[in-house]
Amino acid sequence: MNDLRSAIRANRLFDGGTLWEGPVMVLVDDGKITDVDRTGAAPPDGVSVTDLGDATLLPGLVDAHTHLAFDPQGHTETQMLGDDDAKVLARMRKHAQQALQAGVTTVRDLGDRGYLALQLRQERQELPHIVASGPPITRTGGHCFYLGGEADGLKEIAAAVADRARHGVDLIKIMATGGMSTVGSDPGAAQYTVAELRTAVQTAHELGLPITAHAHGTSGIAAAVAAGADGVEHCTFITRDGVQPDEQIVDAIAAAGVFVGCTVVRPRVGMPAEVLATIEPYWQSQAAMHARGVRVVCCTDAGINPHKPHDILPSDVAYFASQAAPNSAALASVTSLAADACGLGHRKGRIAADYDADMLAVSGNPVHDITAIQKVRAVFRAGQPVNR
Repeated sequence: MNDLRSAIRANRLFDGGTLWEGPVMVLVDDGKITDVDRTGAAPPDGVSVTDLGDATLLPGLVDAHTHLAFDPQGHTETQMLGDDDAKVLARMRKHAQQALQAGVTTVRDLGDRGYLALQLRQERQELPHIVASGPPITRTGGHCFYLGGEADGLKEIAAAVADRARHGVDLIKIMATGGMSTVGSDPGAAQYTVAELRTAVQTAHELGLPITAHAHGTSGIAAAVAAGADGVEHCTFITRDGVQPDEQIVDAIAAAGVFVGCTVVRPRVGMPAEVLATIEPYWQSQAAMHARGVRVVCCTDAGINPHKPHDILPSDVAYFASQAAPNSAALASVTSLAADACGLGHRKGRIAADYDADMLAVSGNPVHDITAIQKVRAVFRAGQPVNR
């Protein structure tokens, strides 16, 4: 008997797009799904069976925006400038394991220091699949400068993209605007011109790499879309008069098929009034974009503050569903759609033959009650159960 073959049974299945009621059985061989049976048939002879009973099987969750190097309880800038590589790498490993325990079997790291996420990517043992951008490209002294990705002007930007390609990154991340986690940075202000962003996009695409742009401010969002970026992270639409989405830009995003990384934010006691004032219009904007066909991906920005631990995605997608999309669409946004955003739609984010056997089982029915996504029964990574 081939001990790599196995079968997993449950009472229902969300395959990345559709909920199927009734008995389901997923057959796995050597880390890949070979068949999905919904007839109630017996497993093949000699195949070990894990019967989860009254549970829902889903694809393993995909967090399309995380920062494994960031300690939610620490001061990011101080740690990134002061901690040695061994300390940062150990922290990243712990954070990746936390995500996997919660059912997050793929993470896209959109900003590390010293390409450490690429080093972690090679370990694989008891870790999620890691998609890594390396240090984000930012102007001198710009947002997340402390990660070491400073580049100014067309030549430096093109060289920075090429350098990341030589290191073997999976995609390019560029800071089109300032951000909220860098002292003195203005999230509403553009950091690069359209020409500079276009240089980054063209260089990345010539090297076979997608590129996503961090952009809070409307001017930076417009510039990233005009430059041909594949994704826009946050997409907050900050203007001088507050958060105000621009319908023409939204239409351009939808027409171009740009992925929008909706990093979940919730109102919390103690938040500054100026931040609280942005949250309701932010969610109105994200919901409107989803309704207009924009590929809005629920993701976490894990690590950026104490409210963003690395296992927060199940909780965040439940909140996302309450604000921006129906439950089934919300679940797709952290499975099939998120996998597409990460360039892994051919092997992740769905439960179907020839896909990786990364799966999550939860108690209850998350399409009917989205909070069931937090009731983890089992996690499988490449067909193997994750110790919990």
